[in-house]
Amino acid sequence: MTSTTSLAQNYKIVAASAGPVTTNGGITCDYVSLKNAHKAWIVATFDQAVGHATGIDPQQATAVDGTAVKVLSTAVPIWANEDVGASDALVAQTSATTYNVSADIKVKHVIFEIDPASLDNNNGFDCLGCTVDDSSQATNLISVNYWLEMRYEGASLPSAIID
Repeated sequence: MTSTTSLAQNYKIVAASAGPVTTNGGITCDYVSLKNAHKAWIVATFDQAVGHATGIDPQQATAVDGTAVKVLSTAVPIWANEDVGASDALVAQTSATTYNVSADIKVKHVIFEIDPASLDNNNGFDCLGCTVDDSSQATNLISVNYWLEMRYEGASLPSAIID
């Protein structure tokens, strides 16, 4: 059976951080609009050179410039692989509004699944972002991307980085 889904025509992948960045000092990721998305995923890859229980926290905002930011009020599904060198298995975690990786020296994947309807849309919150805690470790790195399942498919998907 052949799939008719095209990654490039059905999903928008947006960099939330400028490539791998240090978690020393913490980071605030860019925001994306979910107005044209059925679903969104925050996909983070941690490269821990020094063990630290670094946290990642999805945020919602009223604009892609980070206006009126607040935490999610609804727990969302989370998957994690705390050692991608040993396995490719993503393990379902308890749904929550935050996740802290284990304090060890490994490369990890963490994925949050966000239904745009779970944001505070009634008050104009239709943008998604995230923050990453300060690890106080200059050699601990993270790369974050948003994967957006778009409402409309095609060769030219609507932008998610403008309101």
